[in-house]
Amino acid sequence: MNKLVVIGQGYVGLPLAMRGHEAGLVVVGYDIDRTRIDGLRGGSSFIDDIDDTTVRAAVDSGRYLPTTDEADLAGFSFAVISVPTPLHDGEPDLSYVESAARTVAPHVRAGSTVVLESTTYPGTTEELVAPILEAGSRLRAGRDFHLGYSPERIDPGNKTHTLVSTPKVVSGIDAASLAAVDAFYRQIVDATVPVSNTRVAELTKLLENTFRHVNVALMNELAMYAHDLDIDLWEAIDAATTKPFGYMRFTPGPGVGGHCLPVDPSYLAWSTKNTLGKSFRFVELANRVNAAMPEYVSNRVVRRLDAAGVTVGEARILLLGLAYKPNTGDARESAAVRVAEQLVAAGAEVVATDRHVGERDVPRGVSLVELTEAELERADVAVLLVAHDDLDFELIARSARRVVDCQNRLRGDNVDLL
Repeated sequence: MNKLVVIGQGYVGLPLAMRGHEAGLVVVGYDIDRTRIDGLRGGSSFIDDIDDTTVRAAVDSGRYLPTTDEADLAGFSFAVISVPTPLHDGEPDLSYVESAARTVAPHVRAGSTVVLESTTYPGTTEELVAPILEAGSRLRAGRDFHLGYSPERIDPGNKTHTLVSTPKVVSGIDAASLAAVDAFYRQIVDATVPVSNTRVAELTKLLENTFRHVNVALMNELAMYAHDLDIDLWEAIDAATTKPFGYMRFTPGPGVGGHCLPVDPSYLAWSTKNTLGKSFRFVELANRVNAAMPEYVSNRVVRRLDAAGVTVGEARILLLGLAYKPNTGDARESAAVRVAEQLVAAGAEVVATDRHVGERDVPRGVSLVELTEAELERADVAVLLVAHDDLDFELIARSARRVVDCQNRLRGDNVDLL
């Protein structure tokens, strides 16, 4: 029976590990976070898309081993690296990828396959990962073992487009590697999309998210200008969406969050600057616009309070949602969290409701409360930041004294749309 090693048991790695187990593989889920691994061993999931029952069944089957012990990686057929690739001072931080490659390298055998899934700039697989694996294994990538890149397309909270149903872009450093990577993922997903080389696959991931990033920035800037011009941008978006060609719907919000949009386009901009010495102006502009949105939302809240004769330092503000997107507890790089931090810094009493987000992701100075009529009536203003399905929008519209709605979900004289 083939053995799959997944390095990193986060929002990407854990779903892949569970799917590998479901496909009949022996799976080792490796992570350096001992608390996370202890939880998984106990059958406890920390992400919404994977429930505790699934993890517990996988552990009890004996074919899923969550571990922090590198020795458990020995004898793998497939290894997938799915670790964070954050920015550090505006530059790509590939230290997690490097560490993961060094961890995998001693266990690479002739005929085994290693795949990088972490988002990165074009050239990483061949120029960074391959030399580390070769040095640690004393084998040659392509000749002795297979190496490829397949960008992750996990969308937390999305019940329609899942890991299995979303086509998987696959690549290899040579034809044999591509064939091996493609054969592996065909066990995992419904459809694969082979591309000619790893650099194309690496760019594909950056292209997908840069496309979203730039278009979201366009909507965010339009939201600011449309408000000043007293035009309902949301109505204009609905009208434009009726066009059956040449238009794709994007909407404004309090900013961008998660691992992808705040990070991935900057990888592309950095690569362009570092390789070609040229600025990627669209990305740089989109970064500035999207990064400014939490402050813009905070200022809109303050102005709404001022119009009611309430100073921000005397106000109680109820934030509706802290995650970076609806129906998930993922608060990585959340714009809602940045709005909360800014309002706390302005002196407001800030409370928040979000049944998905855990205590550790709640900003300092913010208290979690249940969404009740009393809490809505007590708040000087409520701010709808994340439109979780479990929010009672009728209750909010009926009971809140005033609302700043960043998601176009509410209507009424008490509602101020973004």
